[in-house]
Amino acid sequence: MIQAGDRLWEPSPELRETANLTRYMDWLRRERGRDFADYDALWEWSRTEIEAFWQSVWDYFGIHSPTPVEKVLSSRSMPGAEWFAGARVNYAAHLLAPGPDRDIAVHACGETAPLRTITRGELRRQVRRLATTLRELGIGPGDRVAAYVPNTPESLVAFLATTAIGAVWSSCSPDFGAASVIDRFSQIRPRLLFATDGYTFGGKFFDRREPVADMIGALDSLETVVHLPCSVDAAPLAQPHRTWSSLLEGPDIAEADFRFADTAFSDPLWVVYSSGTTGLPKPFVHGHGGILLEALKFTHFHLNLGPQSCMFYFTTTGWVMWNILFSGLIAGAAIIMYDGHPMHPEPDALWKLAQDTGMTLFGASPAWLSQQMKLGIEPGTTYDLSRLNSILLGGAPVMPEQMQWCYDHIHRDIWVTSQSGGTDVATGFVGGSPLLPVHAGEIQTRLLGVDVRALDDDGNELVDKVGELVVCQPMPSMPLYFWGDADGSRYFDSYFDVYPGKWRHGDYFKVNQRGGCMILGRSDSTLNRHGVRIGTAEVYRVIEAIESVQDSIIVNLNLADGGFYMPLFVVTADDRPLDDALREEIRQALRSRYSPRHVPDAIHAIPAVPYTLTGKKMEVPVRKILMGKPAERVASRDAMANPDALAWFEDFVARQDAYEVPEAQTA
Repeated sequence: MIQAGDRLWEPSPELRETANLTRYMDWLRRERGRDFADYDALWEWSRTEIEAFWQSVWDYFGIHSPTPVEKVLSSRSMPGAEWFAGARVNYAAHLLAPGPDRDIAVHACGETAPLRTITRGELRRQVRRLATTLRELGIGPGDRVAAYVPNTPESLVAFLATTAIGAVWSSCSPDFGAASVIDRFSQIRPRLLFATDGYTFGGKFFDRREPVADMIGALDSLETVVHLPCSVDAAPLAQPHRTWSSLLEGPDIAEADFRFADTAFSDPLWVVYSSGTTGLPKPFVHGHGGILLEALKFTHFHLNLGPQSCMFYFTTTGWVMWNILFSGLIAGAAIIMYDGHPMHPEPDALWKLAQDTGMTLFGASPAWLSQQMKLGIEPGTTYDLSRLNSILLGGAPVMPEQMQWCYDHIHRDIWVTSQSGGTDVATGFVGGSPLLPVHAGEIQTRLLGVDVRALDDDGNELVDKVGELVVCQPMPSMPLYFWGDADGSRYFDSYFDVYPGKWRHGDYFKVNQRGGCMILGRSDSTLNRHGVRIGTAEVYRVIEAIESVQDSIIVNLNLADGGFYMPLFVVTADDRPLDDALREEIRQALRSRYSPRHVPDAIHAIPAVPYTLTGKKMEVPVRKILMGKPAERVASRDAMANPDALAWFEDFVARQDAYEVPEAQTA
């Protein structure tokens, strides 16, 4: 059986020689007199001399500002770091710049839409036309433009046109309920809304005209609503101000006649949101310049993208991975936009998409990959995946068995990387390097320019021990601010109140001696057993490898007498009953793989694990319900992928005696 830490892959000499990172290191040696023996030495320099590193990124990619840069970093203080004061850059202009007009920019399809392609020239033409119309509607720099749209090329055009003119973009996926969208958009008061009338998922059509009407009624700042139909014969919204097609009417705007907005480095680019499962979603504001620098670094150095690449990540418009997917354009790569269920009409639908598009980078969640494994999918023998050279797994911790499966069932020479970051920074803290080997169950390395460490409660750095994930130096893509947080107190309390001057992200984190990284779950959902902290990811890795278990969620309760109670809840596969034999198999697997402390106090069968709309298990809300809090106070239904899943836990609490659940603290 594969063991955590086993070496699975080594980059070939050809990949090492041609990698973007190698070219960058050669440039540093030639132009800056900086000679680094390996990636680790480069990372050490990038996190200690952060001003020199980010200046080199600016120069290496030839970023142009019409005004001089006064200083790379005015202060290293967090919060409050100011990057590239005086510089002026427009993110959309840089995203659209690479590649000739004839190159493919976008492959797109959906459950009800056949595969189509859009060239870079056509994408540029549509963006210039729509941006010009938005200006004619009175939308300008600083105005907010909101979108309630599916993951289609039209959403990309709308995003680029909005940011091209200096307006601020914000989007939600149409699977969000009206209340959840209103919670988000009411904070930023948009002037214009792009809205769809429906979407298709898993072969079923969902009419969204009523939720859109609710949004229009609640958002009194709206002046214009643009109807983006889900199909040609779609019914119109009740009160559309404009249609999508009407905004693209009129003569083409020549490139020479179009001007991108003259945006400052720290002008707001977009607003993205925290999950909002408890409380009002945090509205993270990112700037044009910070996102530009991170996009250039991440796509070139950590994804190794170039003009021959074709990048895919399964996402929706309500997740920051949608924003990150577009960054592939800045490397000259094509991107793939898919709208629909990832396993419809067949479980291997995305592998067929990979073959049909010539996909080179496949991005998906470990949960989806686990389903593929249990269904016995054989992508490498069913489809031609010869162009596929990398797999990016994100959104949750990755198990060693999942990484091994990629080598056994796709092909042997594939770079399997796991990445971890956050919506908060719109990038990764830890991720991949094409110059390093891949070890089972590990994230390869800490990313360039990211001084991320595992710290104990006293702020001491830990190696080979679990600590808090803390970023000790500023990053350009950290939020400029939270929208509406006038005094910055909400921003400060979210990240900087535990380790002064350092960003505490809220994940449990471990770095080993060779620099390999592991994310062990959220620190606010940690399992504290007799003073030993256990990451939930460790438990899931073992449990969900059991053939009879489809999914699981585990929490730990602090009891009134100072003790602990750790129940495990599982969804069994193929409707298998949770009997004593399966319970013992689970207990024995955890005991033998880790320790007796990992064994739950009780194991219960549930119909479904509650998830957020971005695919994260809702451990904290479940724990709070088990401690006596009502579901409506611990989670917003509209922020959940399966809102009814929490009802089981409320019923469970009501039947405590039957399940012998000990009395927990209610504070």
